[in-house]
Amino acid sequence: LSVGLGFAVDWEHEFTGREALSKRRGQPMPSRLVQLRLTDPGPVLFHAEPVLRDGEVVGYLRAASYGWTLGSSVGLAFVTTADPAGVTKDWLDAGSWQVDVAGELFAAEVSLRQMYDPSSERVRA
Repeated sequence: LSVGLGFAVDWEHEFTGREALSKRRGQPMPSRLVQLRLTDPGPVLFHAEPVLRDGEVVGYLRAASYGWTLGSSVGLAFVTTADPAGVTKDWLDAGSWQVDVAGELFAAEVSLRQMYDPSSERVRA
């Protein structure tokens, strides 16, 4: 659920952990996997760079590379909040995001959805 794959679970099927997972379904998620893109095309991300929201570290990049279709470095990061509503699109949109790359801060965009072809139009074409 924290990586956004709840849609892929067959909730009617019995499986180990179903009861525990069902309790978390629909509840606020204090930690979520987000996509991240630097707004500056220059810096290259590797992994483990700190992710900051409004100047405070809220997570770290877990995977990163250069996104050729987006024209800058991209990555996946787990971010965490103490906000009772959890990590939501509104919480993401309300923050100012940066990534610490070798001691220098670079502005970033974050999203719960994929940044390239977010409506999957290319996939369905």
